[in-house]
Order: sequence, then C-alpha cells, then structure tokens
Amino acid sequence: MSKTACSASPVIFLYRIGALEWLPKLFDEIWMPSCVLDDLLQAKFIGYDVPSPFDLPWVQYEDPQLTIPAAWLALDLSSGEVAAMSLALENRDCIVLLDESIGRRAAGLIGLHYWGTLKVLLEAKQRGLAASIAPYVDRLEKSGIWMPHETRQRILRLAHEV
Repeated sequence: MSKTACSASPVIFLYRIGALEWLPKLFDEIWMPSCVLDDLLQAKFIGYDVPSPFDLPWVQYEDPQLTIPAAWLALDLSSGEVAAMSLALENRDCIVLLDESIGRRAAGLIGLHYWGTLKVLLEAKQRGLAASIAPYVDRLEKSGIWMPHETRQRILRLAHEV
C-alpha cells in the first residue's frame, strides 16, 4: 500500500455511494490539504451532502511545503486539486485522487500517479472490498457524476462484470 493525497471530489463521491471507508483499506496514509478540509466544512455548514471531516479519523491534514507550480494556477483547478497535486509532487510515492480531467491531465504531464473515483472502485474490487462495483457505478451516476455510457461499459469490463 502507499500514501494518497485527496482532493475533495473523490472523497465526496465515495462518501455519497457508501464507499469512503475503502480509502483507509487501500492506502497506508491519507492526506488532505487544509483547503479541502475548509471546503468540506463550508459545504457541510450550508447543507450539502458531504462527509464531515471530523468523522474521518484516518485522514491526516497536510499542506504542501513547496511553491505551487505557476502553470497550475493558470488552469481551471480548485485550490484543493492544486494543493493535493502539490503534496503528491513533494512525495513521489503518493497517489493523488482527482476526478477532474484537466487535473488528471496536469498530474500525468509531470509524472504524478493519480486515481479517480472509478479507479478506486476497481482497486476495491481487485482487493476484495466489493464483490461487484456495478451498484457503486449506478450510485455514482445518481449522485451527480457524469459518465458517458462508453466509460461505464469500459469500467464494468475492466471489473469483469459485463
């Protein structure tokens, strides 16, 4: 297992589909930048369906120490995505959790390892945390993640469920 740095969206989607407890089973350490903590607290305060950071005892709150690459600031990324990618940049054995395609593209261009929510589902199945991921994919679609039919089919094929 390894470390991960989380941006908000994978945490929120895993929470909404009942799979957030998989993260501490998939990773030795889970780091969340303080700006993601702030985002979750603000969203919870105004009534959004997000996890309370106080209910995640396995999360360590870490902020990047290095200067954030200026090119990332020019992209349409949230502060949480930038901070999570910066943590992963400082800790090369870290996997950064990102759902936004532009963030994943930026992470890949500089050689960061990244997973999206769907990759977490695949890993959970591979490690025996779920017998089937199809119900979780269904819940993801109902919880607000947009997924083309081809992506859904590809993920279920990779999970040997179609």
